[in-house]
Amino acid sequence: MKFYTLTFFCYCFLFIACEQAGRQDKETPTSESNKNPLTVVIPQYRDAVSKDAVAQYQEKVENPLNDWYFSVKLYETPKTFHYLIKLRYEEIQGEDTLKLPNFGTLPKPVIQKGTEKYSCIIGFMDKQNKFREYKKVYVKDNRLKITALKHYAVAAYER
Repeated sequence: MKFYTLTFFCYCFLFIACEQAGRQDKETPTSESNKNPLTVVIPQYRDAVSKDAVAQYQEKVENPLNDWYFSVKLYETPKTFHYLIKLRYEEIQGEDTLKLPNFGTLPKPVIQKGTEKYSCIIGFMDKQNKFREYKKVYVKDNRLKITALKHYAVAAYER
């Protein structure tokens, strides 16, 4: 008899506890400050892809005979957060891709001068308008190289 009584009270307690938790969720007003910033919808594809470079860096190569440059240009692709990188050093050409993270704002890719000769840093501006470095393009032993400096990811946690 004690077992059945104890089981009955446990079920009653669980039922009441679950019912009150459900009411709290329904009664809690949603405000703009409680919304997740990652729920801002940015289209996955661009409406119009620009043919011009979005960002570029160019430096003349020290060569008295030829008009050569070290240059890096970023071009839009149909996907909003993807870019095409076109590289050039003297007569060496290359391409790579750049995928920026979705921080809830439209991407703003930027190219800054690097610390070494014939080098630059490809990155983006975050929500606080702070430069975030991503990849480094440089020349080493007359070879054009590109290296990832940092990796970024976006995660959404909900309670």
